[in-house]
Amino acid sequence: MVGLSGGVDSTVTALLLQEQGYSVEGVYMVMHNLDELNSANITKAQKVADYLGIKLHILDIKESFKEEVYDYFVQSYKDGLTPNPCVVCNRTIKFGKMVEFASSLDMDYIATGHYVQVVDGAIYKGVDDSKDQSYFLARIKPEVLKRVIFPLGSWLKSEVKEYAKKIEVLKDIAQQSESSEICFVENSYIDILERHTNPDMPGIVKDTSGKEVGTHKGFMHYTIGKRRGFFVHGAHDPHFVVDIDAKHNTIIVGKKEELAKQEIVVSNINLFTEAREFSAEVKVRYRTQGIESDIKIENNIGLITLKTPAFGVAKGQFAVFYDNNKLLGGAEIIDVL
Repeated sequence: MVGLSGGVDSTVTALLLQEQGYSVEGVYMVMHNLDELNSANITKAQKVADYLGIKLHILDIKESFKEEVYDYFVQSYKDGLTPNPCVVCNRTIKFGKMVEFASSLDMDYIATGHYVQVVDGAIYKGVDDSKDQSYFLARIKPEVLKRVIFPLGSWLKSEVKEYAKKIEVLKDIAQQSESSEICFVENSYIDILERHTNPDMPGIVKDTSGKEVGTHKGFMHYTIGKRRGFFVHGAHDPHFVVDIDAKHNTIIVGKKEELAKQEIVVSNINLFTEAREFSAEVKVRYRTQGIESDIKIENNIGLITLKTPAFGVAKGQFAVFYDNNKLLGGAEIIDVL
């Protein structure tokens, strides 16, 4: 069962599996309420399925997606957190509902166009550093690993694009721009929040000593590390958001050095290792370098001690653990010390 979007990566994935001798079927998962986008994608996916001579299933999981991903996204911002819906979606939807659906049809494996590798039952970073998506798979259930195939993990994106040029049905699609990271956000996440709450609630800005120093346009407009969009009286040096107090509609700002953190508390821990005390490289956001760290876990609460400071560590994001290129797991950041 291949997750088929009608795009380049999923199409090449399905074709490579066919060439390797697998019997392939596709599934398009209807997750959000962007009806025009869903309709256009289904049309493309059906063209691809017809070209490959495979069956395309349409799986409507809008209700589950809303409960598990969309509502979590909105509530996180209301709580002053910075969510990562793709990490949550991969656990519960793409490698949750899709696996259940494949099982209901007695299929042995599921495959997607993610740029990651599975070797001996473990996830490794994709060969293409710029496209590696292992970070987003840090919370998928370990038992799923024996059933997933990622044909693109050993490919560079440039190689996939070149390969796609030979596929007749992709002649138009191959020139399209990359899809957005968050599938249900068309422009800005603020547009989403405006449907459910009022993000434009002016409030006060405080410094790290608790002194009132300025004003802002509403705490949901900010995440940790942001340096624009608020006003600080008489400021000569750049100020950055270092904390968010959602309850009092207050943001706390400081100089860049006040963003530096070395201890992180995590929960909702998912590991692909038996160890509960270990050293690893930790990425505190998708687009950051890994930092050598010591990790200690007790009763599903973990303490990460970074050996060098990280800047812009946000509650609600995910800390992801690596041993070189091997993914060891990940956890939700709940506090920064």
